[in-house]
Amino acid sequence: MLLSAGGWVTFRGWQARAHLVNAAGLAKDLSAQVRVGDLARAQRTLSALQEQATAARGATGGVLWRLGQQTPYAGDDLTAVRQISVSVDDLARLAFPTLLRVDLASFLPKQGRLDLGRLRAVSAEVSAADQAVRRTADRLRAVPTGGLVAQVRDAVTALREELDRLGDLTSAADRAVRLLPPLLGADGPRSYLIVSQNPAELRATGGMFGAYAVLHADAGRIRLAGQGSATDLKSFDPPLAVSPEIRRLWSDLPGMFPADVNLSPDFPTAAALYREMVRRRTGTAVDGVMAVDPVMLSYLLGAIGPVAVPDGPELSGGTAVRTLLSDSYRDLDVGGQDDFYARATSGVFDALFTRSVDPKGVLSVIDRSIQERRILFWSVRSEEQRVLAGSRLAGQLPEKDTVPTVGVFLNDGSGAKLGYYLRFSATLTVGECHPDGRRELRLRVTVRSTAPRSGLTTSVTGLALSGDKYTARTFVSVHTPSGGAVLTGRLDGKDTAMGSGTDGRRQVAVANVEVGPGRTRTLDVTLLTGQNGSGTAELVLTPTVTPWTTQIVNAPRCEQ
Repeated sequence: MLLSAGGWVTFRGWQARAHLVNAAGLAKDLSAQVRVGDLARAQRTLSALQEQATAARGATGGVLWRLGQQTPYAGDDLTAVRQISVSVDDLARLAFPTLLRVDLASFLPKQGRLDLGRLRAVSAEVSAADQAVRRTADRLRAVPTGGLVAQVRDAVTALREELDRLGDLTSAADRAVRLLPPLLGADGPRSYLIVSQNPAELRATGGMFGAYAVLHADAGRIRLAGQGSATDLKSFDPPLAVSPEIRRLWSDLPGMFPADVNLSPDFPTAAALYREMVRRRTGTAVDGVMAVDPVMLSYLLGAIGPVAVPDGPELSGGTAVRTLLSDSYRDLDVGGQDDFYARATSGVFDALFTRSVDPKGVLSVIDRSIQERRILFWSVRSEEQRVLAGSRLAGQLPEKDTVPTVGVFLNDGSGAKLGYYLRFSATLTVGECHPDGRRELRLRVTVRSTAPRSGLTTSVTGLALSGDKYTARTFVSVHTPSGGAVLTGRLDGKDTAMGSGTDGRRQVAVANVEVGPGRTRTLDVTLLTGQNGSGTAELVLTPTVTPWTTQIVNAPRCEQ
């Protein structure tokens, strides 16, 4: 009887393995199809997934399987396979069907107006789908996979990664259906600043705050009501108040100059400073600030089509970045550059609000831009900001890490616009464990300049008083994991002086990295985590003109 029961469990396990590998692969494909809005393919994939998931759940059920879970050695593996089967089946029955029923058009304005009633109608379904995705992702993360068959382990690992990406989307959608009605004037008129970050002159959150537009929203109707630029705001003496931590790193610059409000990577701080500067200079008090950059605008133009800018060239998805961050400095004076930037941003958003657009394409662009931190938002209302907390949209490092999180943030130090020519990469290696449960991390950041050696205008090179004006100077700020420390810093293999400070429970080290045309510099920083022996880590980076090349080398978890 024991041999028969064991043989039966082995046979069912073999069946479950095949069904699980198929189901995990289908779930990964379906998640990607949902994220890009390919609903026709998603419906076909869902049918196949439900068939495989039901079969896997059935193969791992019954009395004999439960008895097998109580046996030594094999019991843990059988339990893990059962948990994976249930998770994938729940995903196929509860999460994906709901996501496919959601009307994507509800999230976008039509002819300058968002139908708030329609948006609220899908709120419950979006929230249910988000909860189902997060429950499944949490359950899969808790399953030990070390003893699983390689095919099942690899399939589950890939599914975990895809569910994390899908969870970012469903969480953002859930926040959107809760926040968009009040944000867009369901309870009374609202106004916002749309600020363009200019990564040609790098700042920690993405780029120097340049042009801005004023957006009004009332009962879902959206219109652009004005524009301006950071240069119009001039400077502030005495400076606006900043925290002692920011002052120790950046003196009073963030409170004095609109272009420096985001030397710190904390977007709510930068947004609040910029809002107050606009209020003092113009009398306009807004309810929040949204920041975008030219790369995000190029993504959007790819989805909605080219936009004609008054008294300027037409912008398209393929030309916007070069036109805004390179050609404009060659062809226009400083005042003309800011004005063109403002008109371009207003034109793109006006087209988004008034054109009939493909919601699938636009939402895919928004999702990508949020993942790359190219869209940031801050609300003056604390209850709305609490809903945003923890999301990429909020533009903050977490107060407490779930896994060790390292921030690498960039600030131009040359007063030039050479950021357009810089390329960045980062490798974070999880190192050895310390007896107290801490972990060593090795960070390598490379900076490469593709700038020419001549031919750039003063608008790009700035008025360098010394040294080669084609050499870009970048302050690289490294923020340790929460409760961590900076151990060493080396530039091109040699010890280098680094400024130091704090950001909450994180230590901050700042290195000056100067790189000439065609050259590459390498910064190596050794860090210590807090008492978190996790074998994984995360990087949070300043978004740049060209996306970073990144690699994280993980390791087994420390034994406590």
